Amino acid sequence: MQIFVDADACPVVGIIEKIAKEHKVPVTLLCDTNHVLSSDYSEVIVVGAGADAVDYKLISICHKGDIVVSQDYGVAAMALGKGAYAIHQSGKWYTNDNIDQMLMERHLNKKARRSSHKNHIKGPKKRTEEDDERFAQSFEKMLLMVQEKECKKCLNEA
Repeated sequence: MQIFVDADACPVVGIIEKIAKEHKVPVTLLCDTNHVLSSDYSEVIVVGAGADAVDYKLISICHKGDIVVSQDYGVAAMALGKGAYAIHQSGKWYTNDNIDQMLMERHLNKKARRSSHKNHIKGPKKRTEEDDERFAQSFEKMLLMVQEKECKKCLNEA
């Protein structure tokens, strides 16, 4: 198991690394050339600045049983399709049960913005310590669940 982070402007990289380090799980941060990242713990992969370049690279290297952290519903859907687990930086888990509705809502919102000619939307509200704590709890819960599932698979194969 490995953790892959769509790290372009991701506010929870430090939390991910701290929890991953405690549980001895490797982390790979992916960003484009417009962002500068360095890490004492994680592998950092920098890809070209093309549209969705980070997304495609992340999906090409993640595998079944990995954890993907992304705020992009499309990346989450592709990760789920590969049998990986996915979590939003808010702490919300993407699942096969909720991803279709999330993608549909994104599509309808985009369509509504186009028809109203309001292409500029306000960004997300400022993160709070509560947001970070909620993410940390949710992320660690997912990590422990995935480790337990992977451990059971190993025992069954032995």
